[in-house]
Amino acid sequence: MASSETVCCICALFFGGIFCTLIWTATAKHTFQIDYENNCFKKDGESFRYISGSIHYSRVPRYYWKDRILKMYMLGLNAVHTYVPWNFHEVMPKKFVFDGDRDLEHFLQLANDSGLLVILRPGPYICAEWDMGSLPAWILKKDSVVLRSSDPDYLAAVDQWMNVLLPKIRPLLYNNGGPIISVQVENEYGSYFACDHDYLRHLVKLFRYHLGDEVVLFSTDGSSLHNVQCGTVDGLYAAVDFGPTEDITKCFEVQRHFEPKGPLINSELYTGWLDHWGEKHQVVATSVITRALDTVLGLGANVNMYMFIGGTNFGYWNGANTPYAAQPTSYDYDAPLSEAGDLTDKYFAIRDVIRKYKKVPYGPIPPSVPKFAYGPVPLKKLSALSEMLDVMCPSGPVKSVYPLNFVQLNQYFGFVLYRTSLPKDCSNPTSLSSPLNGVHDRAYITVDGVPQGVLERDKMLSINITGKAKATLDILVENQGRISVGRYINECKGLITNLTLGKDFLTGWTMYPLDIDEAVSRGLKEKSRKPSMSSRSSAFTAPAFYIGSFDIPSGIPDLPQDTFINFPGWTKGQIWINGFNLGRYWPARGPQITLYVPRHILSTSAPNNITVLELEKSPCDVKPCVVEFVDTPVLNATVSNIFPGRKLFVGLY
Repeated sequence: MASSETVCCICALFFGGIFCTLIWTATAKHTFQIDYENNCFKKDGESFRYISGSIHYSRVPRYYWKDRILKMYMLGLNAVHTYVPWNFHEVMPKKFVFDGDRDLEHFLQLANDSGLLVILRPGPYICAEWDMGSLPAWILKKDSVVLRSSDPDYLAAVDQWMNVLLPKIRPLLYNNGGPIISVQVENEYGSYFACDHDYLRHLVKLFRYHLGDEVVLFSTDGSSLHNVQCGTVDGLYAAVDFGPTEDITKCFEVQRHFEPKGPLINSELYTGWLDHWGEKHQVVATSVITRALDTVLGLGANVNMYMFIGGTNFGYWNGANTPYAAQPTSYDYDAPLSEAGDLTDKYFAIRDVIRKYKKVPYGPIPPSVPKFAYGPVPLKKLSALSEMLDVMCPSGPVKSVYPLNFVQLNQYFGFVLYRTSLPKDCSNPTSLSSPLNGVHDRAYITVDGVPQGVLERDKMLSINITGKAKATLDILVENQGRISVGRYINECKGLITNLTLGKDFLTGWTMYPLDIDEAVSRGLKEKSRKPSMSSRSSAFTAPAFYIGSFDIPSGIPDLPQDTFINFPGWTKGQIWINGFNLGRYWPARGPQITLYVPRHILSTSAPNNITVLELEKSPCDVKPCVVEFVDTPVLNATVSNIFPGRKLFVGLY
């Protein structure tokens, strides 16, 4: 077959030059490959270096994808990195969701339309401080499964997922006219204990089968010889990641040990750092970031800034680290674009560094999105959670002699209520204990509706309770987010060991897996309420729902606008607005106090309904029962540091 150039020359003899140019353009093929001789990438035959930023489409509402992408483009980036969270798309086995906020193909096309290339990181494991590192919890139904390994049960689930995902990706590869220039296989695998190269080889074969031989496949690992040794195999180009305070030359020397020729790549130059409940909000100085970025670019290296915009862990999607510490709802990350997409000083300082090495786009940068303080909204108590079990668990409870964990109950997120009766009189305070640290992660205890206290993983393993023999003991267990990194990503949630009352094991459990999101989306109805029971301790009230509504003011242009919700006097819980699960609030522990409310979930044509599940203590008996919409976030409230020795940019494995 004649080449494109040959076809053009033949056309010129018969039809003229203009027509032949059109023929050449139509048949020319995009290429992206590694140029080992010149230590760089080649894009369409020309030397190429990417300057990229991370954005997680799963943490930014679809409504704002274009805004955030344009801001990244106008800064001077020529590419974006994004993860594909498996459990975000396959919440239940073989039930795949790729629409709305999960429309990956639309996100990738927006990047393409905006002039940005894409480095795609489809896992199957991604870490990312995301629940279970994006592995779906239903995989744990097989007790013996070894995650991130060549275990046949795990590989069967991976193959099932990738056989759906990767065919969606192939048309969007750069060599097929799309934006994706390279694809990462697994993620920082060298930090995982398994070090199973057969697993990585299986993934390489699977990716090649679906994506073809031309796409650049790569691995990313922390910049140590051991990590890269375990994290890559033949067929993957080995990249490294490191923080801005590390010795950049030494980090790239590690990459050169495995890749003597080819482009230098830092896949994650950290622009900030992650938060945990009960620790201070992490901030990284702009000067630290710009100095490191300048050094990396001065070496001619490719770089991805992690994160460029962090976004939000809406719903229950946050992950956790060990010793157990869950990430908050905000994933702001002190990134160049704030959680709400606002421009920061760090954004403009990074732009100044980039313009030293390449032209940045000319024209106006999309401004920060305006915010509006809608003010206080009164709430009223609807009902105790224990009085709404028929609505929250329409399929009915599960009974067992001993408690079952969340996976055994087919409950992968949220809450389960465990119920039994006191086997003996506890008129005198009696110890209710989790002697093997078996509450994962936090349990709210009532006896005949009277609040008793809280059991918490690693922190509070025993409390004293009171009640008469045969009184109803309710234990509402919250899954606060699965560990997202390290060998314990296979952890179970719920009551994973027996509880004791005094010296006796508790048996005869009735368990209610709660589908609160579905019940809230249908609208909770007020029921005849039982009289409130007095609490043993003024520190607690029984878990209960509170509701209220507000209207968007009329006569003010451009409403609704983004806002933030504050919880004066509230303790810990979950909040929904118009059925959308905003996430967890925990101002009693911090550092996050307010939650981000994007404008697209608000309505101007009908009242906006607020549903709050307060788990520990509401203000409604002694203070105004309100939540308040404000125009400024609070992410850095002073808290006692639970892990004062934790350092920035240090591996969490």
